[in-house]
Amino acid sequence: MLNMNVSHLTVDPVTHMPLLILQDAAGIEAVPIWIGSAEAAAIASQLENVEMERPVAHDLMKNLIGQCGLRVERVEVRDLKGSTFYASIILERQPGELIELDARPSDAIALALRTGASIAVAPRVVEKTRKLGRSLARQSLKARRRSEPADDEYTDTVAPLPPDLLDQLRDEDFGKWKM
Repeated sequence: MLNMNVSHLTVDPVTHMPLLILQDAAGIEAVPIWIGSAEAAAIASQLENVEMERPVAHDLMKNLIGQCGLRVERVEVRDLKGSTFYASIILERQPGELIELDARPSDAIALALRTGASIAVAPRVVEKTRKLGRSLARQSLKARRRSEPADDEYTDTVAPLPPDLLDQLRDEDFGKWKM
């Protein structure tokens, strides 16, 4: 497992869906995860230290876990099948006694941010998202070529998108996620 942190929370310019990007401490590996609007709002509120008047779902989860005498040890993004990510929340009941719960990565990460738990990603997920990134880059290039006028000189000069496109994107390329 690779330890990662939330690097960016933004909006995908193509799908207009919230996009969460996890990155390792060295800034070498990145994992993009498309998430729902409600989960993006929950993550954004925690990243921006927004105090809610009443507990939202992830605050409730944190409170419930604590009141039951458990601790969030870590969350793991463990697999990617098709376009669906799979995660686990690892709870500790007592030292050495762990409980694993299946979860959506967005919920697990929102909870990890609230509890200070670490976020780990399986190496196979990193590799699969690299392949996904290359596929998305090819699709984007094809879409751009279809939308441009049929000018042979122009289409011959369009550079293919790099396979590491997600690693090269900056916040300014997407715009800042706003609550």
